[in-house]
Amino acid sequence: MNLIRTFALLAGALFASHALAQGKTNLSISTGGTGGVYYPLGGGMASILTKHVPNWAVTAEVTGASVDNMKLINVGKTDVGFSMVDTAWEAYMGVDKFKDTKVPARTLMVLYPNRTQVVTVEGTGINSIQDFKGKRVSVGSPGSGTEILALRILEVYGLTNEVKRERLSVAESVNAMKDRKIDAFFWSGGLPTAAITDLAATPGTKIKIIDIADATEPLNKKFGPLYVRDQIPQKTYPGMDKPAQTFSVWNILAVNEKMPEATAYTIVKTLFENKPDLVATHKEADTLSFDYQTSAHSPLPFHPGAVKYFTEKGVKFK
Repeated sequence: MNLIRTFALLAGALFASHALAQGKTNLSISTGGTGGVYYPLGGGMASILTKHVPNWAVTAEVTGASVDNMKLINVGKTDVGFSMVDTAWEAYMGVDKFKDTKVPARTLMVLYPNRTQVVTVEGTGINSIQDFKGKRVSVGSPGSGTEILALRILEVYGLTNEVKRERLSVAESVNAMKDRKIDAFFWSGGLPTAAITDLAATPGTKIKIIDIADATEPLNKKFGPLYVRDQIPQKTYPGMDKPAQTFSVWNILAVNEKMPEATAYTIVKTLFENKPDLVATHKEADTLSFDYQTSAHSPLPFHPGAVKYFTEKGVKFK
């Protein structure tokens, strides 16, 4: 009886292996809204993986971004997700928005830093963050890392109950700003962000990026060492009078710990080996480097498949 059962199991395994070899492996990458950097970069990744890995079909999906992506990874509705590190850390620890849904997440690779961009235009009466009192402000779309970060910023400045909050994506925020339905918006993303470039290039509009670098230390004290002082160069968007002083948080590709080691290894290897094609999709991909694949840039454990590839390339893991 045991022998028959053994042969049945072996036959089933061989059949499954044959079926996998004959068909395609379908993978999905959860990104963000169409106005940000996650979506075009994720689309580029999907194209590269589909082109260079035999029998793989990879797609990029529009989502609410970091929070949604971590939840999708948790329930197996997506394979890879873009996330800001602070959101991914909350998911991994099972706190705040993830207090009932602790996510067994792993870092696949560290990507690029998100600059925190607090945007307004001339005519709103806003010249500093303290001018937000009584104003209509978008804090980001529901399910986004931008929303988490915006609420933290408002908290450290004592403005949590002082603004009229809207929950809009970056593209929706820009349209609302053009129509003067909001006075300012938060966005955490790469440079340049297409939607903000569109706002800055709108005739009769002069953009302002508000300085918020002095929030860095209070944020790190309250939420952990996740944020780094940074700036947005003056030439980033049309109409900027000077660089904007801000802070950054790194972005990662995150996966569930259950992802097979070979799959994780193949994704990381293929993307790093085709970096020029990724940079052609969006210049933030130029930041991709072995130097940043460390716990200093992502506190989540790295997936074993990623560790295997990075170790081959000389990255030292503790």
